[in-house]
Amino acid sequence: MPLASLLRQHQTEFGPVLPIDLNGSDVVRLDLTDNNPMVCHADLRDTAAFEIVVNAMLAEKNARIGVGGYLENRVIYRRSQHFGPGAQEEARSLHLGVDVWIAAGTPILAPLAARVHSLADNATYGDYGITIILQHELDGTTFYSLYGHLSRLEWIALQVGQELAKGQAFASVGPYPENGDWPPHLHFQLIADMQGRMGDFPGVARPSERETWAALCPDPNIVLQCQLI
Repeated sequence: MPLASLLRQHQTEFGPVLPIDLNGSDVVRLDLTDNNPMVCHADLRDTAAFEIVVNAMLAEKNARIGVGGYLENRVIYRRSQHFGPGAQEEARSLHLGVDVWIAAGTPILAPLAARVHSLADNATYGDYGITIILQHELDGTTFYSLYGHLSRLEWIALQVGQELAKGQAFASVGPYPENGDWPPHLHFQLIADMQGRMGDFPGVARPSERETWAALCPDPNIVLQCQLI
């Protein structure tokens, strides 16, 4: 059974990933494609300037939290060579997770019982920064959830193999530059098969490979259940 189908069967069993209502009046959908002039005309290489743009997008809609991004073809990755030059090869710009743009320090909760699969500091500019990958099991099927752009504070206390209960706070949204040098947000991603990777997994793919990566990384909103995305 495809992972997405399995997760939908158990959708009522998931707890929140963040201690907030993602369907609240202060939450809005953010567009980070080249259809949005606020991002395509900004110099996003300067993280402080990028944060001003994000805050302006939120303020424009009287919101304090932004969500979105799954399979969104984003212009923002041009800020870092980490995603490819886009000249002789196709650059990566297709986002495989959901981002929640929210204040640094916001706790992150395990949506389901889990164990810590792997940890890493993916410190390249524009990468995940502090990263945690959890392993879960449903109906005998193992799958994974990835949390990127985290704080170092809780990360240093975690251990591979550590068991987490559903609803347990295990991390928090990180500040820049330790979060990969991004305006504060959580990157949340579901993964069917880690393919032998530890502490890291692609969160942005080439648009031409959309079908392959969408099957491997189903919609995180099955878990988040935000009505805006």
